[in-house]
Amino acid sequence: MPKKILVLSASVGAGHMRAAQGVELALKEVAPDAEVKNLDVLTLTNAPFRKIYGEAYLDIVNKAPHVLGFFYDMMDRPRRADSKRDFLRRAVEKLNLTKLCDLLQCDDWDAIVNTHFLPAEIISMLRKKRKVHTPQMTVTTDFETHRLWINQPCDRYTTATDEGAAYLAHWGVPRETIDVTGIPIHLAFAKQHDRAACLKKHNLRGDRPIVLQLAGGFGVGPIQRIFESILSIEQPLEVVVVAGKNERVRKQLDSIDPPKQHRVKVIGFTTEIHELMTAADLVVTKPGGLTSSEVLACGAAMAIVNPIPGQESRNSDYLLENGAAIKINNLGTLAFRLSQLLAKPDDVSRLKQNARRIAKPRAAFDVAKIALGLAR
Repeated sequence: MPKKILVLSASVGAGHMRAAQGVELALKEVAPDAEVKNLDVLTLTNAPFRKIYGEAYLDIVNKAPHVLGFFYDMMDRPRRADSKRDFLRRAVEKLNLTKLCDLLQCDDWDAIVNTHFLPAEIISMLRKKRKVHTPQMTVTTDFETHRLWINQPCDRYTTATDEGAAYLAHWGVPRETIDVTGIPIHLAFAKQHDRAACLKKHNLRGDRPIVLQLAGGFGVGPIQRIFESILSIEQPLEVVVVAGKNERVRKQLDSIDPPKQHRVKVIGFTTEIHELMTAADLVVTKPGGLTSSEVLACGAAMAIVNPIPGQESRNSDYLLENGAAIKINNLGTLAFRLSQLLAKPDDVSRLKQNARRIAKPRAAFDVAKIALGLAR
């Protein structure tokens, strides 16, 4: 009998949803007869909760990222089993996700895969009350892990790194239930793409360094300041900027007249980011778990800007420790740092080699196989 697998995530930023999509596509390829449902749990809640949980996150990223860092660290500390703070948070989540609870209790799923900790937490509560019996697995989406990802009972966990697995074990998760797979990304990144073909398709010449600036799926952060800093570099460049779904920012960047030594292309949201990353020599980006994993899979060098305190600053540490990125601490020195790097092709090549060394482009397939094993 074909297996029924539910993939759950939450649209808090774009990365968790992209991970869920990668798992969904891999499941359908590995087990074509399986019934796979991919669901954003925030679509099952009420508008106020959805706004606070999802949209407020982006507002804080833009206006007060240090606040996220504070809460990240605070919620990664040990808590008593009867912690009133955790109890209240879980009660509010359950109250606002009754439709998800109904879905879990009414439909006969063989396995559930979570790429965000919110649904995993709801499922663990229902399992403790014996209202749900479906096995679940949690797929972490950064290079390090966090206490919030731990929601027992959970049958399997996947992590990006050995260190991430060790941290889950430190919190009491049985090591035999943790698999180090990497972060699941779209299947397009599992294939090698011909750089010359990518250059031709996107009207890029490749006769000078290609710098790809990313703004995330939602187009957040000081995008224009970064763009203007790149344009101030004297060395001739081909600059491609992906503004994501932020059409206002795309129009602002498109209206800027670039210096004559550069060729510039500004685009909005695209499903062909893997081709642009393949073409790029250097990607200037925030170090989200999914974006970083995609860049590594394409073997591009990375320049990290504006990591969100908390998970992205830890992602930054991982990339720097492995020699796959440089980090720009101040936007005022961005042009200087990039000019220095691009003037040393051997350094760029070294970053690219290290990116390929730690890349795990087939992580989604590994996650899918574990999920199918869980369903059996």
